[in-house]
Amino acid sequence: MLLGYHSNSLQNHRFDDAIALLARHGYQGIAITPDTCHLDPDRTSDRELDEVARRLRDLGLLPVMETGARFLLDAAQKHEPTLMAREPKARQRRLDFYSRVAAMGHRLGARVVSFWTGIDQKPGPESGPWMLEGIREACRRIRGEGLEPSLEPEPGMAVETVADWHRVRGALGVAAPALTLDIGHLYAVWEGDPAALVATVVPFLAQVHLEDMRRGRHEHLLPGTGDVDFEGVLTALSQGHYGGPVCFELSRSSHCAPTAVATCRELWQRCVRDPGR
Repeated sequence: MLLGYHSNSLQNHRFDDAIALLARHGYQGIAITPDTCHLDPDRTSDRELDEVARRLRDLGLLPVMETGARFLLDAAQKHEPTLMAREPKARQRRLDFYSRVAAMGHRLGARVVSFWTGIDQKPGPESGPWMLEGIREACRRIRGEGLEPSLEPEPGMAVETVADWHRVRGALGVAAPALTLDIGHLYAVWEGDPAALVATVVPFLAQVHLEDMRRGRHEHLLPGTGDVDFEGVLTALSQGHYGGPVCFELSRSSHCAPTAVATCRELWQRCVRDPGR
């Protein structure tokens, strides 16, 4: 497993300062969310991406691409438009964003693009087919840039749980995305013992997010302030031979990022002991 951190949790740092901070603390991966504050997809040139790729290699940081920018596509509506948008031009904007992020990831040396479905604002009998077609097209676009698509179940969204992801996998077959698993979400939307659930999905994982969280509440917290059994879930990942990044996601803690980065590193050392395991 590789110790990682989210760029969305370093929003008050310039990107180069952010990755230098992670490298100083021994991190090995970074989940990059192209956003208004970091690598804006509309304003970042290929030359700049190539320079960032060089810096990441020099610092020993493996990038993973994330697509959860809050107000990048619509300054007035958080996360909108999504794959669940019924207006074709709106959904096209989301799909074009996925294409752009995948292309950026290719230049940066990333292997995975994580995405989610979005909230279904108009649930009805057509929701399921509409969702599946959107996921299929997102996967096609991401694979077209040479990266692996990975779907994240997100509380309140059309794909909310691991069980929902399994249904998508069953419906799409070989076209289905891998799984991005946020450990905290297993507490926010309870599906049973999180460590036991983790053990069942390791073969499908392409990316893992980690933070503390209280059961029944979707709020990303610093380690030690919620209910997450860090040692249990990290042991399950290790015993399942997961070898990818485990990226702490603390977007509400950007204001104290240096402390949060150090805290997460210390927890990792306690629970994993061998950071390169």
